[in-house]
Parts: sequence; structure tokens; C-alpha cells
Amino acid sequence: MLTLARSYKHGEIACQSRAPFGGAFGTIGARNDLLGEKGLSEQLDAVDAKILDLIQHDASLSVAEIAERVGLSSSPCWRRIKRLEDAGIIQRRVTILDREQLGLGFEVYCTVKLSLPTKENLEQFEANIVKWAEVVQCATVTGAADYELRIVTRDMHAFDDFLRDKILSLGLVSNIESRIVIRGVKNTTAVPLGMVSPYVSPHG
Repeated sequence: MLTLARSYKHGEIACQSRAPFGGAFGTIGARNDLLGEKGLSEQLDAVDAKILDLIQHDASLSVAEIAERVGLSSSPCWRRIKRLEDAGIIQRRVTILDREQLGLGFEVYCTVKLSLPTKENLEQFEANIVKWAEVVQCATVTGAADYELRIVTRDMHAFDDFLRDKILSLGLVSNIESRIVIRGVKNTTAVPLGMVSPYVSPHG
């Protein structure tokens, strides 16, 4: 990643380039309701863990293909997958696109601080963030900043437009520190199942 010296100004708001972040978190309420008080690693057997690992690495696998790989017939395999979906462990299955081939190779990590982080301002900011397709990841964080964003767009000009026309136009932000990604080293949606289940390799 490369730190830029450029600043974006909008009235009294200055946006200077700075540090990245990582990570996102999902909800566990539904999972806890259906799996009980025991931890995930105590509830998942070897077959469940292997099913999850297969699906999270290739969601295009059919039930028949998954069943063959875990040593089940299709019907009991489908029932296990359905149970994991109902429990909220499998949230959704998606197709991952190649951003570079689509002309969306410009990626930026932004640290955002609000002028006044009241409940109303936080809710207003978040309501807008979820509507903006350029923001592919957003999290509230500890420390001096209020949010960490991962932004994907076409190029520097498109990113500048996004800052001016969307984030800064809200009138809620006092500072944005950003870094442009030069080259991605690792980018995966797979969670480290091996840390909670002995039936999956901890090395992925």
C-alpha cells in the first residue's frame, strides 16, 4: 500500500491519506438460538465441519457433489445443509467476480471519524453507507476513528467523486484517512474453521 500526500477539503473538513484495516463480523444470535449454549466447535461433528469447509470454498458445488465428498447420500446431506442454513451459520451463497476484469481494480481502505458521533449521526451515516455500492465493507472500530471502510471503484477520479459527492456531502465527517491498495496479497471470504473444529485443517 502507498500513503498519499494529497488532502481532500470540503469546507472545514480535511481528508488526509492514512492507514488500512481488515475484518468483518457477522451475527450469531440465530446460530446460538438453534445450537444452544455450547460453543460451535462442540456442536459441529466431522461431517458438518467438512460440509461448511467445502461450501465456503466453492458455493457452486451441488448437494450430490458435497454428499460424495463427505461420504453421505444426497438426502441426509441436504438436511444437514438446511439445518446449518436455518441456524444462521450458512448466511448466504454468492458468486465472486473478478474486479480487475470488470474495470473495478481501484481499492481503498478509509478510516472515518465523525464530527459528532451521536446516536442520530451514527445511524444516519450507516443508513447511507449501506446504500452505496462502492463501500464493500464497513465496521465500527475501537480507537480514535469511528468507522473503517473498504471502498472499490474505477480509479482515483471516481474515488475523489465518491468522497466529495457522497461521504463529505453528508456534513457528518470531520476526518478521513485513506490508503490505496497497490497489490492484493490475500483476499478470502473463508473463515478459519480449523480454529474451532479439529476436523478441518487449520491451514485452510
